[in-house]
Amino acid sequence: MSKVAVLGAGSWGTALSIVLADNGHDVCLWSYKKEQADKINQTNRNDQYLDIDLPSGIIAYSDLEDAAADAEAIVFVVPTKAIREVSKVLKSILKPGVTLIHASKGIEPITLKRVSEMISEEIPAYNEDEIVVLSGPSHAEEVALRHPTTVTVAAKSQNSALLAQNLFNSDTFRVYTSNDVLGIELGGALKNIIALGAGISDGLGFGDNAKAALITRGLAEIARLGASLGASPISFLGLSGVGDLIVTCTSVHSRNWRAGNLLGQGHPLQEVLDQMGMVVEGVRTVKAANQFAEEQKVEMPITSGIYQILFENKAPKEVVIQLMTRDKREEMDDLQKLLEERHN
Repeated sequence: MSKVAVLGAGSWGTALSIVLADNGHDVCLWSYKKEQADKINQTNRNDQYLDIDLPSGIIAYSDLEDAAADAEAIVFVVPTKAIREVSKVLKSILKPGVTLIHASKGIEPITLKRVSEMISEEIPAYNEDEIVVLSGPSHAEEVALRHPTTVTVAAKSQNSALLAQNLFNSDTFRVYTSNDVLGIELGGALKNIIALGAGISDGLGFGDNAKAALITRGLAEIARLGASLGASPISFLGLSGVGDLIVTCTSVHSRNWRAGNLLGQGHPLQEVLDQMGMVVEGVRTVKAANQFAEEQKVEMPITSGIYQILFENKAPKEVVIQLMTRDKREEMDDLQKLLEERHN
């Protein structure tokens, strides 16, 4: 079995540590808070995030160098805003041959870099082909309880993807592989925007009809942008696309849905973020996706509307009217264009 360092002791990092420990691996779970790491070691619990006893194979660290020492694989599960800072520290201590995997979902505003691109920029010894992304419909709360969960790991290097698959795959955590890193990363990041919209819709008191439409048309936006950047449209019909979109838009476990729900009820953004107490990746990703859409000249009306709610103080109901009164059009125009462009 392997020694694996999991960087980030939030709910998702802790849940993935449980999967790895259940598979017999030695897990070094890193937290930037010494108090949190000490408490995990003393109690075998991480009560701030998950109400569950942790396997004995998990040891927490607050020193990044100690956590990563001699690890055969390193799993990034920190917020996207911390990816560069953590990568810079790792650059000086990584030994050759370590597999890098990330399970963070987001896009960096301004640079529009995906997580694998940020890691590669900060750790030049690793090119993007060697970095693995893990994504899919996977609430940490359910993974920690060993409920059946299925995800995808993607890498240009088949060997890297297979190694990650073998690390995580179990009888409760099924792992598929893919080589469409771009599509898998974009699907995981962009669905958080639509989840905010689904929460806003529920917060406004709208029903299932509105949410189903939002999810469906949101998927069309994600596929449009992804295809314009070179991703395979088929990837967005998979686990990290429609699968992750469904689970994030329909569950109270989703922090993006919960944040959107509060916004729909009329709470201001900063108050919502303060109340959440955890990173809401969708808020940061909205900025990046809105910029992406403008630069790629891709139509993303839902993303634009959510951007207006978050950063231009537009009333949610006003945005709904704006979306409902857009020009009439054929439903499948977008899909047909995507397929034709892919064929050509």
